[in-house]
Amino acid sequence: MLVAAAVCPCPPLLVPPVAAGAAPELDGARAACTDALGVLAAARPDLLVVVGPAERSGRGPHSQGARGSFRGFGVEVDVRLGTERGPVPQGPLPTSLAVAAWLLERTGWSDAPIEGLGVGEPLEPERCIQSGMDIAARAERVALLVMGDASACRTLKAPGYLDERAAPFDAEVARALGAADVAALRALDAELAYELKASGRACWQVLAGAAEGADLGGSLLYEDAPYGVGYVVATWS
Repeated sequence: MLVAAAVCPCPPLLVPPVAAGAAPELDGARAACTDALGVLAAARPDLLVVVGPAERSGRGPHSQGARGSFRGFGVEVDVRLGTERGPVPQGPLPTSLAVAAWLLERTGWSDAPIEGLGVGEPLEPERCIQSGMDIAARAERVALLVMGDASACRTLKAPGYLDERAAPFDAEVARALGAADVAALRALDAELAYELKASGRACWQVLAGAAEGADLGGSLLYEDAPYGVGYVVATWS
C-alpha cells in the first residue's frame, strides 16, 4: 500500500556541477526536494520505488545499486541508486532516475530498499494507472519518488517556445499534486501534455494509480518555471 510519495522535477541542472554558474537559480528547488525526501523517510517504507520518464532503452526496471552518470553533460559525476547489492546487470539509469539517485545520495537515503522504473512518456493513462496499482501492491508500506517536469512552453526562450496553454496546464498540475487529487491526475490530457512537452504526465498518472484508495493528503512545496519549464515539488502522506 502506498504510504507516502514525493514529486520532484528531473532536469540535470538540479545537479550543481551540470548547472555550473547557474546552479544558484535552482537552490529553492533543491531545498524543496530535500524536504520532500524527508517526508518519504519519515513514512518508514518497506520499499521505495523511483519512477521517472525514460526512453525505451532506459525503462528498466532498475534494481538497487544501478548506476547512472552525468558525463554526457560534460561533468564527471557518477551516481548509484542506493547501496549496491551484488551484480547489477542492466544498463545505466535514464537521466530522470540519475537525478533521483543524486538527490537520494545527497540526503543520505538508507531507510528502505530501492527500485527504479523508467516510464515511457507516451504510455497510455490506463496503463500508467495499472502500473501504479501494481507498485502499491508490492509491499505493505510502499513509498514513491516520482520524477518529472511540467510543460516546457512557458516562455519564448523555453525549449518548446511559448504556448498559451502551458501556464494553465501547469497550474492545474501543481494544484492537483499539492492537493493529492487523484481524480484530476487520472484525467490529465495525455495529448495536450505531449504537445506541451510535459515529461511528467505518465509518471504522475502512475502515482494516481498507486494512491487509489490510500487517502493521502498533499502539500505543494515548490512551483516555478525558471527556464520556461514547469518544476513542481510536492509530497503526499
